[in-house]
Amino acid sequence: MSDHVDELAEGTQLAEGAEAESEAEVSAPVHSLTEPVEVSTRSSILDSVLHPESKVEEQVGKKLDKKFYEKELERLQMELVKLQEWVKSEGLRVVVIFEGRDAAGKGGVIKRITERLNPRVARVAALGTATEREKTQWWFQRYSAHLPAAGEIVLFDRSWYNRALVEPVMGFCTEQQYQEFLRTAPEFERMLVRSGIILVKYWFSVSDEEQERRFRSRIKDPRKRWKLSPMDLESRSRWVEYSRAKDIMFAHTDIKQAPWYAVNADDKKRARLNCISHFLSVIPYDDLTPRPIELPPRQENEGYVRPPMSDQTFVPEAY
Repeated sequence: MSDHVDELAEGTQLAEGAEAESEAEVSAPVHSLTEPVEVSTRSSILDSVLHPESKVEEQVGKKLDKKFYEKELERLQMELVKLQEWVKSEGLRVVVIFEGRDAAGKGGVIKRITERLNPRVARVAALGTATEREKTQWWFQRYSAHLPAAGEIVLFDRSWYNRALVEPVMGFCTEQQYQEFLRTAPEFERMLVRSGIILVKYWFSVSDEEQERRFRSRIKDPRKRWKLSPMDLESRSRWVEYSRAKDIMFAHTDIKQAPWYAVNADDKKRARLNCISHFLSVIPYDDLTPRPIELPPRQENEGYVRPPMSDQTFVPEAY
């Protein structure tokens, strides 16, 4: 345990030293997450997100009311649509990283963020196991290919941080590769931010007891068993090692230009609302909701004759 504390302390010093050395070189991007919100219209939008009109106080300490949750989710998803239009209009490039233990709820919040958005604007990058060729590449290379162009939001369902968590715990990388990642990741992310990319990183924190409950729920429900892999079960048996790896990762990569935001994920519904609300608050945006459109009259039928419906193959009407 003392070795881990010494390693963590040393890692913290390394991260702080590297950050201090780079601060002088890193100029704030045009759309910096640390810049104060000065535009009044944006401030009012952010205030409405952070301070909803609904009676939030009544939900404190209680199981979240389903109707309240659905109403708040609908409101936040409307704000996400406004953010989407702003990202398109301003040509912003947004990267959101979701990390955390298995069954922490990452996929659930990603689904709620994207389900009302245009998939051409907001897309999910969920990379599988690296191929033999990719294993020989620079570690960040296959992730770089999924970075956004102007007007796009990319949500990484797990990311390059596999090398800081799963790989070292499971022995899938060498110690040298692991240490090189811890040194390179902050530099890589500062480079992304310096290039104008807005980078937001979320860590979903779930307790041992809650993770076990969710695992057992997945085992019981055949529809959810695909979510449990042998790797998930193995990682649970190495809970403490995973915790240590997470602590070391934070010590090296929780940098000023791209900090980690921890989400208390024991309550799925609260975690979703809190994460979406925070995401909306870190990117100032104006309300560019598309205006209602007027449908044009349908073209007049001028001699068109539809072929017999019997010539087409229809899906059987089982319902």
